[in-house]
Amino acid sequence: MNRRTFLRQSALGLVALTTARTAQAAPILRFDDPEFHAVVDPAARVTTLYDGGRWCEGPCYAPRLGGLVFSDVRANRMMLIGGDGTVRPFRDPSDNANGNTLDGQGRLVTCEHRGRRVVRAEADGTLTVLADRYEGKPLNSPNDTALAPDGAIWFTDPIFGISMPEEGIVRTPEQAARRVYRIDPDGTLTGMSDALDQPNGLAFSPDGRLLYVSDTGGSLNPEGARSVSVFPVEKGRSLGAPRPFATVETGVPDGLAVDAEGRVYAACGDGVRVFRPDGRLLGRIATAQEAANVTFGGPDGRRLFIASGPALMAIDLKVRGSGRA
Repeated sequence: MNRRTFLRQSALGLVALTTARTAQAAPILRFDDPEFHAVVDPAARVTTLYDGGRWCEGPCYAPRLGGLVFSDVRANRMMLIGGDGTVRPFRDPSDNANGNTLDGQGRLVTCEHRGRRVVRAEADGTLTVLADRYEGKPLNSPNDTALAPDGAIWFTDPIFGISMPEEGIVRTPEQAARRVYRIDPDGTLTGMSDALDQPNGLAFSPDGRLLYVSDTGGSLNPEGARSVSVFPVEKGRSLGAPRPFATVETGVPDGLAVDAEGRVYAACGDGVRVFRPDGRLLGRIATAQEAANVTFGGPDGRRLFIASGPALMAIDLKVRGSGRA
Protein backbone atom coordinates (compact mmCIF):
# COMPACT_ATOMS: atom_id res chain seq x y z
CA MET A 1 0.00 0.00 0.00
CA ASN A 2 1.50 3.38 -1.00
CA ARG A 3 1.39 6.44 1.22
CA ARG A 4 -1.42 8.13 -0.75
CA THR A 5 -3.66 5.05 -0.52
CA PHE A 6 -2.91 4.72 3.20
CA LEU A 7 -3.77 8.34 3.86
CA ARG A 8 -6.97 8.12 1.81
CA GLN A 9 -8.12 4.99 3.66
CA SER A 10 -7.17 6.50 6.98
CA ALA A 11 -9.18 9.63 6.16
CA LEU A 12 -12.18 7.52 5.16
CA GLY A 13 -11.87 5.57 8.39
CA LEU A 14 -11.73 8.79 10.41
CA VAL A 15 -14.84 10.12 8.64
CA ALA A 16 -16.66 6.85 9.32
CA LEU A 17 -15.64 6.92 12.98
CA THR A 18 -16.71 10.55 13.36
CA THR A 19 -20.02 9.82 11.65
CA ALA A 20 -20.61 6.81 13.91
CA ARG A 21 -19.90 8.88 17.01
CA THR A 22 -22.17 11.66 15.81
CA ALA A 23 -24.95 9.20 15.08
CA GLN A 24 -24.54 7.61 18.50
CA ALA A 25 -24.59 10.97 20.28
CA ALA A 26 -27.50 12.38 18.28
CA PRO A 27 -30.84 12.46 20.12
CA ILE A 28 -33.36 9.95 18.87
CA LEU A 29 -37.09 10.45 19.36
CA ARG A 30 -39.13 7.36 18.60
CA PHE A 31 -42.85 7.96 18.04
CA ASP A 32 -44.80 4.79 18.85
CA ASP A 33 -48.13 6.62 19.07
CA PRO A 34 -49.34 9.86 17.46
CA GLU A 35 -50.06 11.29 20.92
CA PHE A 36 -46.32 11.54 21.52
CA HIS A 37 -46.38 14.63 19.27
CA ALA A 38 -48.35 16.36 22.04
CA VAL A 39 -45.44 15.66 24.39
CA VAL A 40 -42.38 16.61 22.35
CA ASP A 41 -41.58 18.41 19.13
CA PRO A 42 -39.87 16.08 16.62
CA ALA A 43 -37.17 18.76 16.24
CA ALA A 44 -36.41 18.88 19.97
CA ARG A 45 -32.85 18.05 20.93
CA VAL A 46 -31.20 16.65 24.02
CA THR A 47 -28.55 18.91 25.55
CA THR A 48 -25.73 17.52 27.67
CA LEU A 49 -25.31 19.71 30.76
CA TYR A 50 -22.58 17.63 32.44
CA ASP A 51 -20.64 14.54 31.43
CA GLY A 52 -17.98 14.15 34.12
CA GLY A 53 -19.77 11.73 36.42
CA ARG A 54 -19.49 8.03 37.15
CA TRP A 55 -23.16 7.19 37.76
CA CYS A 56 -25.48 10.19 37.80
CA GLU A 57 -28.80 9.84 39.63
CA GLY A 58 -31.46 11.64 41.60
CA PRO A 59 -31.90 14.93 39.65
CA CYS A 60 -33.94 17.47 41.59
CA TYR A 61 -34.75 20.97 40.36
CA ALA A 62 -34.26 23.25 43.37
CA PRO A 63 -34.22 26.98 42.48
CA ARG A 64 -33.73 27.97 46.13
CA LEU A 65 -30.49 26.02 46.12
CA GLY A 66 -29.32 27.58 42.89
CA GLY A 67 -30.36 25.16 40.18
CA LEU A 68 -30.44 21.42 39.57
CA VAL A 69 -29.06 19.15 42.29
CA PHE A 70 -28.10 15.60 41.35
CA SER A 71 -26.17 12.69 42.81
CA ASP A 72 -23.06 11.05 41.39
CA VAL A 73 -23.58 7.85 43.35
CA ARG A 74 -20.36 5.99 42.57
CA ALA A 75 -18.22 9.10 42.95
CA ASN A 76 -19.76 9.61 46.42
CA ARG A 77 -20.73 13.22 45.80
CA MET A 78 -23.61 15.50 44.90
CA MET A 79 -23.35 18.23 42.28
CA LEU A 80 -25.27 21.37 41.37
CA ILE A 81 -25.80 22.84 37.90
CA GLY A 82 -26.49 26.56 38.17
CA GLY A 83 -28.78 28.58 35.97
CA ASP A 84 -25.74 29.78 34.03
CA GLY A 85 -24.68 26.20 33.30
CA THR A 86 -21.76 26.12 35.71
CA VAL A 87 -21.32 22.88 37.65
CA ARG A 88 -19.97 22.75 41.20
CA PRO A 89 -19.85 20.29 44.09
CA PHE A 90 -22.88 20.47 46.33
CA ARG A 91 -22.10 17.82 48.97
CA ASP A 92 -18.80 15.95 48.93
CA PRO A 93 -18.67 13.31 50.28
CA SER A 94 -22.35 12.45 50.10
CA ASP A 95 -22.54 8.99 51.71
CA ASN A 96 -23.26 7.62 48.22
CA ALA A 97 -26.40 9.72 47.94
CA ASN A 98 -28.96 8.60 45.36
CA GLY A 99 -32.54 9.91 45.05
CA ASN A 100 -33.52 13.49 45.96
CA THR A 101 -36.75 15.42 46.30
CA LEU A 102 -38.03 18.60 47.95
CA ASP A 103 -40.32 18.44 50.94
CA GLY A 104 -43.39 20.62 51.39
CA GLN A 105 -41.22 23.50 52.64
CA GLY A 106 -38.73 23.26 49.80
CA ARG A 107 -36.02 21.52 51.82
CA LEU A 108 -33.89 18.92 50.07
CA VAL A 109 -34.54 15.31 51.10
CA THR A 110 -31.91 12.74 50.10
CA CYS A 111 -31.60 8.95 50.15
CA GLU A 112 -28.15 7.72 51.22
CA HIS A 113 -26.79 4.28 50.39
CA ARG A 114 -23.75 4.38 52.65
CA GLY A 115 -25.61 5.92 55.56
CA ARG A 116 -28.61 3.62 54.97
CA ARG A 117 -30.84 6.56 55.77
CA VAL A 118 -33.05 9.36 54.49
CA VAL A 119 -31.91 12.86 55.46
CA ARG A 120 -33.23 16.41 55.18
CA ALA A 121 -30.98 19.42 54.63
CA GLU A 122 -31.77 22.33 56.93
CA ALA A 123 -31.27 26.02 56.14
CA ASP A 124 -27.90 26.07 57.94
CA GLY A 125 -26.65 23.03 56.00
CA THR A 126 -27.00 20.52 58.80
CA LEU A 127 -28.65 17.18 58.06
CA THR A 128 -31.64 15.85 59.97
CA VAL A 129 -32.12 12.08 59.85
CA LEU A 130 -35.71 11.29 58.86
CA ALA A 131 -35.34 7.50 58.76
CA ASP A 132 -32.54 5.00 59.28
CA ARG A 133 -34.17 2.06 61.07
CA TYR A 134 -37.43 0.15 60.87
CA GLU A 135 -38.67 -2.04 63.69
CA GLY A 136 -35.31 -1.58 65.41
CA LYS A 137 -33.16 -2.74 62.48
CA PRO A 138 -31.15 -0.74 59.93
CA LEU A 139 -32.76 -0.06 56.59
CA ASN A 140 -31.28 -1.68 53.47
CA SER A 141 -30.16 1.29 51.34
CA PRO A 142 -32.80 3.95 50.64
CA ASN A 143 -32.83 4.59 46.90
CA ASP A 144 -35.43 7.06 45.64
CA THR A 145 -37.97 9.38 47.21
CA ALA A 146 -41.08 11.41 46.39
CA LEU A 147 -43.33 13.95 48.07
CA ALA A 148 -47.00 13.02 48.62
CA PRO A 149 -49.85 15.58 48.44
CA ASP A 150 -50.25 15.54 52.23
CA GLY A 151 -46.60 16.43 52.83
CA ALA A 152 -45.42 12.90 53.63
CA ILE A 153 -42.13 11.66 52.19
CA TRP A 154 -42.21 8.25 50.53
CA PHE A 155 -39.11 6.23 49.64
CA THR A 156 -37.97 2.85 48.36
CA ASP A 157 -35.46 0.58 50.09
CA PRO A 158 -33.86 -2.05 47.81
CA ILE A 159 -30.46 -3.62 48.54
CA PHE A 160 -28.25 -2.08 45.82
CA GLY A 161 -26.27 0.11 48.21
CA ILE A 162 -25.36 -2.87 50.40
CA SER A 163 -24.73 -5.34 47.58
CA MET A 164 -22.70 -3.24 45.10
CA PRO A 165 -19.31 -2.08 46.45
CA GLU A 166 -19.20 0.94 44.13
CA GLU A 167 -22.46 2.28 45.55
CA GLY A 168 -22.01 1.84 49.28
CA ILE A 169 -20.67 -0.69 51.79
CA VAL A 170 -21.46 -4.37 51.32
CA ARG A 171 -23.48 -5.66 54.25
CA THR A 172 -25.97 -8.39 55.01
CA PRO A 173 -29.55 -7.10 54.84
CA GLU A 174 -31.22 -6.96 58.24
CA GLN A 175 -34.70 -6.17 56.93
CA ALA A 176 -36.80 -9.17 55.94
CA ALA A 177 -38.09 -7.38 52.83
CA ARG A 178 -37.43 -4.56 50.38
CA ARG A 179 -40.22 -2.11 51.07
CA VAL A 180 -41.85 1.12 50.07
CA TYR A 181 -42.00 3.40 53.14
CA ARG A 182 -43.83 6.53 54.20
CA ILE A 183 -42.50 9.19 56.56
CA ASP A 184 -45.36 11.22 58.02
CA PRO A 185 -44.86 14.95 58.62
CA ASP A 186 -44.66 14.12 62.34
CA GLY A 187 -41.75 11.74 61.65
CA THR A 188 -43.59 8.41 61.94
CA LEU A 189 -42.09 5.76 59.64
CA THR A 190 -44.48 3.15 58.19
CA GLY A 191 -43.77 0.21 55.91
CA MET A 192 -46.33 0.56 53.12
CA SER A 193 -45.66 -2.42 50.84
CA ASP A 194 -43.30 -5.35 50.43
CA ALA A 195 -44.97 -6.60 47.25
CA LEU A 196 -42.04 -5.85 44.92
CA ASP A 197 -38.65 -7.55 44.69
CA GLN A 198 -36.40 -4.47 44.43
CA PRO A 199 -38.58 -1.33 44.52
CA ASN A 200 -36.70 1.58 43.02
CA GLY A 201 -38.12 4.68 41.29
CA LEU A 202 -41.45 6.07 42.46
CA ALA A 203 -43.78 8.89 41.49
CA PHE A 204 -47.34 9.98 42.29
CA SER A 205 -50.07 10.75 39.78
CA PRO A 206 -51.03 14.44 39.64
CA ASP A 207 -54.00 13.91 41.98
CA GLY A 208 -51.99 11.72 44.36
CA ARG A 209 -54.39 8.79 44.03
CA LEU A 210 -51.89 6.51 42.29
CA LEU A 211 -48.31 5.60 43.13
CA TYR A 212 -46.08 4.23 40.38
CA VAL A 213 -43.09 2.14 41.51
CA SER A 214 -40.46 0.49 39.35
CA ASP A 215 -39.15 -2.99 40.21
CA THR A 216 -35.51 -3.48 39.23
CA GLY A 217 -35.09 -7.05 40.44
CA GLY A 218 -33.88 -7.95 36.95
CA SER A 219 -30.64 -6.02 37.49
CA LEU A 220 -29.59 -8.52 40.18
CA ASN A 221 -31.35 -11.63 38.90
CA PRO A 222 -31.72 -12.35 35.15
CA GLU A 223 -35.17 -13.78 35.88
CA GLY A 224 -36.15 -10.86 38.09
CA ALA A 225 -38.71 -8.14 37.48
CA ARG A 226 -38.26 -5.43 34.84
CA SER A 227 -41.52 -3.63 35.37
CA VAL A 228 -43.46 -0.67 36.68
CA SER A 229 -46.42 -1.33 38.98
CA VAL A 230 -49.16 1.07 40.00
CA PHE A 231 -50.72 1.11 43.47
CA PRO A 232 -54.00 2.80 44.39
CA VAL A 233 -53.40 5.22 47.26
CA GLU A 234 -56.28 4.85 49.68
CA LYS A 235 -57.22 7.91 51.75
CA GLY A 236 -53.69 9.17 51.14
CA ARG A 237 -52.23 6.90 53.79
CA SER A 238 -52.32 3.29 52.59
CA LEU A 239 -51.72 1.30 49.42
CA GLY A 240 -54.04 -1.13 47.73
CA ALA A 241 -52.84 -4.16 45.79
CA PRO A 242 -50.50 -3.30 42.92
CA ARG A 243 -51.32 -4.01 39.31
CA PRO A 244 -48.95 -4.25 36.34
CA PHE A 245 -48.46 -0.98 34.47
CA ALA A 246 -45.54 -1.53 32.07
CA THR A 247 -42.76 -4.04 31.40
CA VAL A 248 -39.54 -3.58 29.45
CA GLU A 249 -37.89 -6.37 27.50
CA THR A 250 -34.27 -5.30 28.10
CA GLY A 251 -32.63 -3.51 30.98
CA VAL A 252 -34.83 -2.33 33.83
CA PRO A 253 -37.06 0.71 34.43
CA ASP A 254 -35.44 2.89 37.09
CA GLY A 255 -36.41 6.44 38.08
CA LEU A 256 -39.89 7.75 37.29
CA ALA A 257 -41.61 11.08 36.69
CA VAL A 258 -45.17 12.10 35.85
CA ASP A 259 -46.37 15.09 33.83
CA ALA A 260 -49.34 17.32 34.59
CA GLU A 261 -51.62 15.20 32.38
CA GLY A 262 -50.68 11.94 34.08
CA ARG A 263 -48.23 10.47 31.58
CA VAL A 264 -45.46 8.39 33.12
CA TYR A 265 -41.78 8.82 32.19
CA ALA A 266 -39.56 5.83 32.98
CA ALA A 267 -35.77 5.91 32.80
CA CYS A 268 -34.83 2.64 31.08
CA GLY A 269 -31.87 0.90 29.50
CA ASP A 270 -32.55 2.44 26.09
CA GLY A 271 -33.56 5.91 27.24
CA VAL A 272 -36.72 7.46 28.67
CA ARG A 273 -39.93 5.67 27.75
CA VAL A 274 -43.16 7.64 27.96
CA PHE A 275 -46.49 5.98 28.73
CA ARG A 276 -50.12 7.07 28.80
CA PRO A 277 -51.88 6.72 32.17
CA ASP A 278 -53.44 3.51 30.82
CA GLY A 279 -49.96 2.02 30.24
CA ARG A 280 -49.82 2.43 26.46
CA LEU A 281 -46.33 3.27 25.18
CA LEU A 282 -46.23 6.64 23.42
CA GLY A 283 -42.56 6.87 22.53
CA ARG A 284 -38.98 7.05 23.65
CA ILE A 285 -36.28 9.65 24.18
CA ALA A 286 -33.17 7.61 23.44
CA THR A 287 -29.91 7.98 25.36
CA ALA A 288 -26.49 6.63 24.42
CA GLN A 289 -26.21 4.93 27.82
CA GLU A 290 -28.89 3.58 30.10
CA ALA A 291 -31.02 6.23 31.75
CA ALA A 292 -31.14 6.09 35.54
CA ASN A 293 -33.57 8.82 36.54
CA VAL A 294 -35.69 11.71 35.31
CA THR A 295 -37.36 14.80 36.70
CA PHE A 296 -39.17 17.89 35.46
CA GLY A 297 -37.99 21.42 36.15
CA GLY A 298 -36.88 24.65 34.60
CA PRO A 299 -38.54 28.07 34.92
CA ASP A 300 -41.76 26.88 33.24
CA GLY A 301 -41.64 23.24 34.38
CA ARG A 302 -41.33 21.93 30.81
CA ARG A 303 -37.70 20.84 30.90
CA LEU A 304 -37.08 17.12 31.41
CA PHE A 305 -33.75 16.38 33.09
CA ILE A 306 -32.26 12.94 32.43
CA ALA A 307 -29.50 11.24 34.43
CA SER A 308 -27.70 8.74 32.20
CA GLY A 309 -24.42 7.09 33.17
CA PRO A 310 -21.74 9.82 33.40
CA ALA A 311 -24.06 12.50 32.07
CA LEU A 312 -26.86 14.81 33.09
CA MET A 313 -28.93 15.92 30.09
CA ALA A 314 -32.07 17.92 29.36
CA ILE A 315 -34.74 18.21 26.70
CA ASP A 316 -37.52 20.78 26.47
CA LEU A 317 -41.02 19.32 26.13
CA LYS A 318 -44.47 20.69 25.32
CA VAL A 319 -45.88 19.58 28.69
CA ARG A 320 -45.20 20.48 32.30
CA GLY A 321 -44.34 18.16 35.14
CA SER A 322 -46.97 17.33 37.71
CA GLY A 323 -45.06 19.14 40.45
CA ARG A 324 -44.49 15.83 42.26
CA ALA A 325 -41.06 14.19 42.00
